[in-house]
Parts: sequence; C-alpha cells; structure tokens
Amino acid sequence: MSDTQERPPPEQRTWFSEPAPIPGQATRGQRVALVVGLLVVAWLVLQLFASVLAPFVAAAGIAYVLDPSTTTLTRLGLARGMAALLMIVVLLAGVLIFILLLYPLILQQIGLLLGRIPQYVQLLQIWASEVIIDLQQNFGSDVVNDKLRDLVSGQAGNVLTFLASALTSVTGAGFAIFNVLTLAIVTPVVGFYLLRDWPRLISMVDSWLPHRYADVIRAQAREVDRILSAWVRGQALCCIILALYYALALTIVGLDLGLIVGMAAGLLSFIPYVGSITGGVTALGLAMAQFPHWRGVIAVGCVLIVGQTLEGYVIYPRFLGDRVELPAVWVIFALFAGAAAFGFLGVMLAVPVAATIGVLCRFWLRRYLASPLYLDPPSKR
Repeated sequence: MSDTQERPPPEQRTWFSEPAPIPGQATRGQRVALVVGLLVVAWLVLQLFASVLAPFVAAAGIAYVLDPSTTTLTRLGLARGMAALLMIVVLLAGVLIFILLLYPLILQQIGLLLGRIPQYVQLLQIWASEVIIDLQQNFGSDVVNDKLRDLVSGQAGNVLTFLASALTSVTGAGFAIFNVLTLAIVTPVVGFYLLRDWPRLISMVDSWLPHRYADVIRAQAREVDRILSAWVRGQALCCIILALYYALALTIVGLDLGLIVGMAAGLLSFIPYVGSITGGVTALGLAMAQFPHWRGVIAVGCVLIVGQTLEGYVIYPRFLGDRVELPAVWVIFALFAGAAAFGFLGVMLAVPVAATIGVLCRFWLRRYLASPLYLDPPSKR
C-alpha cells in the first residue's frame, strides 16, 4: 500500500490527528513517553539527592548570573577560563568584605535581640493585660473575666518566646545548610567550572533537542531566559537597594536593631509583600518597645512609608517594570510549594520552575486560541 493510501486526505483529518508514522518516524506515544520519562527521572533525582544538590544548584545560579559579564570579558580578548576565574574571585571578594564588615555587627544585634527578649515578653504581657482591662470596662466582667486576662497575657509571652526560639533554630539551620566547607570550596569550585564551560554546555544541550521540535523549544527557552534573567538581576538590585535604605534609615532614626531589621526587610522583599510586612511590623513593634515617646515611633513609620513609596514607584518600575511576567501570587505560591516539597533546594528552584511553567502555559494558551477547539463555531441544530 502506498503512502497516499495509508494517510487520510487533509479534509478528513481533525486538528489533533497525526499522520500515520512512516518507518523510522517516532509516534506520538513515543514522544509522550519520552517527556513523561524525563519528568519522572528529574523528580526522582530531586527526591533522592535533595540533601546534597543545594551547593550545585547554587553554583548553577551563580554561573547563570555571571555568564553575561564573563562573555563580555571574553569579547574583550580575555580567555574564557581566565574570565570565569576573575568573576568568581570578584564574587568571593565581595562576600569576604561583607563578612568582615557586617557580620560582626549582625551577630552583635542578634545577641542584643536575644538579650532583650525577656523585656519584650514583659512589655507584651503588660500590653495584653491593659487591653483586657479596657475590654472589661467596656463590655463588663461577665464577658471578659480575670481568667481570660491572665490566659491572654501569659500566652502573649509564650508566643514571643516561641518566635525567638524559632528564629534561633532557623539561624542555626541556615548555617548548617551553608556550612563553611560549602561556602569556601564546593560552590565556588563548581561555579567556576560551570561558568567556564557554560557556552559548551548550552551547545551540548541544544544538540540533544529533537529535530522536529527544536525551533519551538529554542523559542520557549529564549522566552524563559528573558523573563528569568530580568527577574533575577532586577530583583537582586531591588533587594540590595532596599536593604541598604532600610538598614541605614532605621539606624539613623535611632532604632537599636535597625541594621538587622532593615537588612532582613530588604533581602526578604524578593517574596512579594513578605519583606515589607515583616519588616514594617517588626520595626514598629521594636520602636514602641524602645522609645518612651511617640516621636521615635513616628520617625520609624516615616522611614517605612518612604521605603514603600520608593519601592512601589521608583525602584521596582525602574529595575523590573513590565519585563517580568511573573505575578506576585504565582511567585509566592511557587516559593512556598518549593519549600514544602524540597526544602531550601525547592526555594532555589522555585522561580526558574515558575517562569518555565508560565512560559509553557502561555504557549499552549496561544495554541489553544488558534485551534479549531476554540475557533469552531457552535453547531447549528
């Protein structure tokens, strides 16, 4: 039987049908099996090796971020290996300067915070008791009794103590993850080799693409790279600027823990709304506990208002703008889902995976809107 006899005429094919495979041609089932198999293997690798993949994923992120600068140095005549080594050395020098200058101050402020926890617990208990007394005066002792007042004031102190212990354990877990060996040896070494071989790796992966879909995959990969690079570099600049602003401004207005609170608020701003809300509530609470008058609290509030104004109308539109097609809710969900699934490794992979899924969803949505499944007119009865 000839090829024309085996295949139905074009007018009899549906939009989702596929021509009968010719000898040596892959079937739809084989293509689906390949995609499913790759996803299953990736999932198993993450499940089995999640505890040791963090430094390698961090090294891949470093290579991805530093690749444009390294490529620029190679165009200026520097060898790729020397350019990669120079960028890694500059990165390590920046981390070392940060540790030497700010790390002692951060540890000092953490010690100050832990030393003041009993004072904050007492103040919180007094405030809770006053609130209960006001409620008793307004609604009567039948509605709000003394037992409820004692319970609320006691639980308020317990909550603050729990938060302090949680902060201590989280800090310890962070240092356990990023131990000295990982920071000093594994991540920089792997990052150097990945950065040196980055163009070769990209070319190798590109050569593995199936010929039939190579152009489509390359187009979607370029779109993911555009969105991801804009988000990573823009968000990094925004976090650094906000951390510097909040740390300096809160320290200038006299907040004792302004440095650590400001840096935390700025660095956590990569999670939409989390950095600003956490930093704002913490700064105002510490200000009310520290300052005996309202002028200090008002000054801290003005710092927060100015920071939010700069963030919403100057910093984010300037460095992110409309280039990043990642809705805030989608980023928050991706970060929390990644943390729940793979811990810290999931947090590092959350945004790249979210950007990839977003690009693929928009691609398939365009395919759907151009297909007969969407364009077919309603049947006439």
